[in-house]
Amino acid sequence: MIKNILCAVLALSASLAYAQKANTIDNYYPLLRKTFVEANAFKTVAFVEKRWRVPGNSGFNESIYEVEKILQAAGYKKEVKGEADGPLTYRLETRELRQPTWEPVNATVTIEGEQQPLLKFATNRNMLAMYSGSTPAGGVTAEIIYLDRASLKTADPETVKGKIIFTEGSIGQAYQVAVKNGALGAMAYSMPAYTQPEKNVNSIQFTGVGNQDTLSHNFGILLSYQAKERLKAALQKGPVKVHVETESKMYTSKELTLVANARGSVKPDERFVFSAHVQEPGANDNATGVGTLGEMARVTAELIKQKKFEPARTITFLWGVEISSTARYIKENAERAKGIKWGMSLDMVGEDVTKTGGTFLIEKMPDPSAIWTRGADKHTEWGGSVLTEKDMFPHYFNDLVLNRCKQQGKDNGWVVKSNPFEGGSDHTPFLEAKIPGLLMWHFTDVFYHTDADRLDMVSPQEMKNSGVSALATAYTLTAANQATTLALIAELEKNATDRLQAEYELGLQAIKAGSPAAAEKHKIDVWAKWYTDAIGKMTDINVEGVTGAINSRIAAAQQNINGLNAKFDEGLK
Repeated sequence: MIKNILCAVLALSASLAYAQKANTIDNYYPLLRKTFVEANAFKTVAFVEKRWRVPGNSGFNESIYEVEKILQAAGYKKEVKGEADGPLTYRLETRELRQPTWEPVNATVTIEGEQQPLLKFATNRNMLAMYSGSTPAGGVTAEIIYLDRASLKTADPETVKGKIIFTEGSIGQAYQVAVKNGALGAMAYSMPAYTQPEKNVNSIQFTGVGNQDTLSHNFGILLSYQAKERLKAALQKGPVKVHVETESKMYTSKELTLVANARGSVKPDERFVFSAHVQEPGANDNATGVGTLGEMARVTAELIKQKKFEPARTITFLWGVEISSTARYIKENAERAKGIKWGMSLDMVGEDVTKTGGTFLIEKMPDPSAIWTRGADKHTEWGGSVLTEKDMFPHYFNDLVLNRCKQQGKDNGWVVKSNPFEGGSDHTPFLEAKIPGLLMWHFTDVFYHTDADRLDMVSPQEMKNSGVSALATAYTLTAANQATTLALIAELEKNATDRLQAEYELGLQAIKAGSPAAAEKHKIDVWAKWYTDAIGKMTDINVEGVTGAINSRIAAAQQNINGLNAKFDEGLK
């Protein structure tokens, strides 16, 4: 039985021969590698990462304006009447923020009687919780009172009034207790294990407090592992007072979103949309997304002007607020949304993996690996819920993007992996709108969301790998002809064959370990259906529309996959 199955696999592999001869995708890589200048992307990261970015604050807006300059220099013209103004256009959208924006200015905490500050903003830029208020000029000195999680729930004004709460847990909860009971402010320590806080003792992850009072003097201080241990050691010796000075700004502002378009020459209303969020204060998260997408937009403009590439469909580049800007782009114009065929989020795409850990990842749209996560499939420390069969989103986009990334890494050793769907970035609004959407990212990053996520943790080459792969994907799909479509069908058929083979082998192991054969057959059946459905959706790739040759190739691929599935089912009896 196994011998017969292997023969079937070899027969399917042979079907790649014609497609490989007709494959035009390979031509994009030399062009993109030559044109994409990683130093440009890195320069943008260096500008953006210096700024503490919250929607509407000066750091966020300055970052948007910096990208606007890149677009202008590349030849994008500001829209007057709309996207149809020219082949390369952009617009800057402005909206009133519903709540004040915020930015940190300075902060310091010193234990009374000690000369060395416990924390200072110059070295721990995440120490001041977002939306924390400013202390009165000169700061405040008060006693620290430690409350565990149970004590926080039962705190009363008699205990905490005029003091500063210290807890190991949520700063948001501690801040609420402080304000409610008359405390001056709160300090909290909470670092996830994957950040390795006992090794990276000075790291602080940013988070915020629920404050919209622009005149508030209440503050929230986030502690590093080292600061937390120093404070606990001091408290063991007796009562402790600390001097706290915080300075921040809260003010009304506007939200900016930047949208650029390389307009399609044949079907301009059909588009591939890239999205990179600007807010968050880190270098990798997400100044690298901003910088990489900026260089991708420049590269695209240069190749179009040089007549080396012409998109038949529109390529859209979007910079804004994570999730909300992308969701709004999809929802606010129903007619435009009908033409969005693919979406991709660039989030944390520039990691120097030798320093941050983890690897480059494509987070897949929901496929069976999010139901049965086994073999080479693994969730990240971010984590994901177990999905069900009704949650599946069968589509060719998963494999197509992974293949483009692996093609980029084939010659330079770039490590490319994937993870089952987990959510949490700009790919989710696409999926919620039933639009194929994927995430390019890196995880696990031990400096994720911490103030150690600085420029020295960024790899220009990693940004280039990400950018080249992303553009190769977009160029392939926005300029696809019949030959390209046939090549992609053959490629996906090979991916399906490899997956069924892997699942078959895992099924045999599981049956030996006691799993019912019917359960293992069902897993392969679900995978086979996922891939046959995904291949069935490849009718929308060719710009000129589906052809007889494409329909025939799709039907043959589906038949081959179903035949292989039947053989594997028989082998699991």
